[in-house]
Amino acid sequence: MTILYQSQNIIIREFVPEDKQLFVLLFEDEEVTRYIPQRSTAQYLELFDSTIADYSKGPLGRWGIFDIHTLDFMGMYLTRHFEYVPDQVEIGYVLAKKYWGKGIASEASSALIDYCFTHTDTNQVVAVTDLDNIGSQKVLEKAGLRRLNNLKRDEQELAYFMIERT
Repeated sequence: MTILYQSQNIIIREFVPEDKQLFVLLFEDEEVTRYIPQRSTAQYLELFDSTIADYSKGPLGRWGIFDIHTLDFMGMYLTRHFEYVPDQVEIGYVLAKKYWGKGIASEASSALIDYCFTHTDTNQVVAVTDLDNIGSQKVLEKAGLRRLNNLKRDEQELAYFMIERT
């Protein structure tokens, strides 16, 4: 199991097969999934299996965020090539509600941005959020991303953010 980041608060690491139920349960909270595409439990199970398989393909993928002290599962982070500009790397996250507003997403976003610049040759890390997801927009700005013009994904207008390699 590879650890991507560790601080005095969190650890970001590869998922292991034993994490499958935690991963699926994260997406059962309607408030947590309000701003992301809806999937069935079977689709989340498939997504978890492909997540594990993708670790052998390179530096991008999905990772779990865990509390360093209790080892509680806090959420999931994603890095992938951005579908609109393949030279850009997109980050995204889903955080359990009990961890909202505690600085976890900002810390993890900053860590994943550093990871992307260190482990890929991209010069731009991007993120998109629902226009109404003000909380995530603030997280991205705290992590150093700046808001650009909105873009459309699957007919939905989204807020678009970017940070460039310095």
